[in-house]
Amino acid sequence: MNRKLIGFAEQALFASAVFILFLLLFNGRFVVPLWLQPLGRMHPLLLHFPIVILLLAMVMEAFRFGIANEANPGAGEFYRTFQKNLLLIGALSAGVTVIMGLFLAKEDGYSGQVLTWHKWSGVGIFFMASLVYWGRSKPWYTARLAQAGAVVTVLFLLGAGHYGATLTHGDNFLFEPISQQEKAAPAALDKAMVYADVIQPIFEQKCISCHNADKLKGQLNLATVETMLKGGKTGPLFVAGKPGVSLLLERIHLPVDEKKHMPPTGKAQLTPQEMALLALWVKGNADHKKRLIDLPATDSLRLMASGLFKPAETTEQFDFDPADEETVKKLNNDYRTVAPLANESPALAVNLYNKATYSPEKLAELSPVNQQVVYLNLNKMPVKDADLKQISAFENLQKLDLNFTDITGSGLSELAGLSRLKTLALSGTNVTFDVLHQQLGSFKNLQTVSLWNTRLTPSQIGQLQKANKRIQFIAGFDGADSAPITLNPPQLKNSSTIFAGSVPLQLKHPIKGVQIRYTTDGTEPDSLHAPVFTSQTVLTQPTLVKARAYKTGWYGSTVATFDFYKSTYKPDSVNLLLPLNPVHQAEGAHTFFDGRLGTFNANSPAWANNWGGFRKYDMALVSEFKKPVTVSSVALRVMVEEETGIFPPDVVEIWGGNSRGKMTLLATLKPDQPRKKDTPVLKAVVCPVKPQTVSYLKIIAKPVRALPDWHASKGNAGLLLVDEVFIN
Repeated sequence: MNRKLIGFAEQALFASAVFILFLLLFNGRFVVPLWLQPLGRMHPLLLHFPIVILLLAMVMEAFRFGIANEANPGAGEFYRTFQKNLLLIGALSAGVTVIMGLFLAKEDGYSGQVLTWHKWSGVGIFFMASLVYWGRSKPWYTARLAQAGAVVTVLFLLGAGHYGATLTHGDNFLFEPISQQEKAAPAALDKAMVYADVIQPIFEQKCISCHNADKLKGQLNLATVETMLKGGKTGPLFVAGKPGVSLLLERIHLPVDEKKHMPPTGKAQLTPQEMALLALWVKGNADHKKRLIDLPATDSLRLMASGLFKPAETTEQFDFDPADEETVKKLNNDYRTVAPLANESPALAVNLYNKATYSPEKLAELSPVNQQVVYLNLNKMPVKDADLKQISAFENLQKLDLNFTDITGSGLSELAGLSRLKTLALSGTNVTFDVLHQQLGSFKNLQTVSLWNTRLTPSQIGQLQKANKRIQFIAGFDGADSAPITLNPPQLKNSSTIFAGSVPLQLKHPIKGVQIRYTTDGTEPDSLHAPVFTSQTVLTQPTLVKARAYKTGWYGSTVATFDFYKSTYKPDSVNLLLPLNPVHQAEGAHTFFDGRLGTFNANSPAWANNWGGFRKYDMALVSEFKKPVTVSSVALRVMVEEETGIFPPDVVEIWGGNSRGKMTLLATLKPDQPRKKDTPVLKAVVCPVKPQTVSYLKIIAKPVRALPDWHASKGNAGLLLVDEVFIN
């Protein structure tokens, strides 16, 4: 390596050591600015480079003194030079990685003992590698020291790698396959607990890698019941008995591409069954002490979860012989499991999975055990009505799961001959009322039929119940009392609600088959008269959009409200004549034309970045247009929160002209002021202007100089917060 380059790298290594010591000493006092956060997030990208380089360098360092200099001095010199340069590169890249890691650790969600061990083992790698590099040219540096330094550095590397993997993938990531294999068999149904055996395993598989004591994303820890009940930074995880307003269910039902969707993109996602189990658990008051069999026999959570466990030991006797063990063993493969229903029972339970490999022949292959199959799970398989004839061959079948298959019900008559069939699951299918009404009467011993998330209306299910009193119909999303839950409100797909000419309205809902109705006149959308949303809706004017979601068998959602703002012109340059309030600097004058809207949340980063504040001085904003524009209105989007003294402007003045020094007053507005206990609101204060062509526009907005006598801070100046300015 070039001597000059080596000198520069050594200086960078020393500077890195000083900077790392500074970050460690003042860890609690510095905040990583937003523009540096991407650098911290490069830590996982870069860390593999120094690991490989340092492992190679340390192995070579351990054997450096064994090179036979006398036999081949040229080779020995090359070895030492190459190894020295390799060590320098490794130590320097480790320093950069450590700095990135210290930046990343300042973000939310990284805390706990594992992070501490990872941090200090990473720091140890850097300083140990630097110490070896510094000492290797000293007279006192011996082969024993070289070997000891290499071993210690490698140990630090292994420790940092282990704790880093724990942070990223969760505890026991390395040995999880072995430990899973060694786990005891699933609990019997009569001993299974609702939370410990149904709900907590979902959290463990899909959530705890990010929400544990060592990696508190959102300050939420799902490792224990106590920490789960505490909730996280944004509040309680759920409201017991109210799934429609529970944060847990809201986040898991968001579209995968939404930032707040959980689990995040790249992580294993919840299955529809897992989401339904969580919703049913919350609906049932989120109990964490009950056994599964303590729930009513017709409870949807009990019915759905029962298939996860070995059936309880029972005295039920079967009048058929057990299947040949070798035959059962051969029937188990990559797309099917065949297992005894209970200990020493001849009855078998069959599960088919892997949708891509399914065919009716997979059912025909089970003919050697037709007599022994009492439970058949075809959930989410592409089963057709014609396939039901194959299923009718399982003469002792008691439970059949056809949830989310492709059947329409037209082939159900094939199953009427199954005299022992007690449970039939048809949720999520296209079965129709007419077919069920005609055919269910021919099932002699049927006790339960699941129909949630089908096209049947509550009225039709009621008719089926009246005609088949011996059958319990499980309906609606929760099914616990045949009453549906409330839909989540519609969501907005538009990336911004600010537009220049026109914008297509884009609404969405995470649940399939939902109808969205909306209004643009301020009225509440109902299920009969409000227009049905289609992708053809285009907005050309500032609009308040109200939307509700509806679906058969569900309660309509609450109203979602979206404000769309039109801003035809954006200035070529803009500046403030008077200073902003020190606490609300945002991005200076550019804040008001950046297309970003603020929120009420004072703890959100959006607060600091999107709101420009004025209290002591007026808002005096001058905009320049290189090409003259015709102005007909100017609007300021403001926050109004009377309780905290955030008021709209007392007066708004609009000035314009063709030169900065010669502007005339175009319009004046005195906005309405809030009254005591008014609801906080984010709104646009619109000042109409007689159409005028201008090259310069000056906006003066004066804060309230003295809050009214009824206010707790009467006499003090009000705070004016503005996040965006709209022209025309």
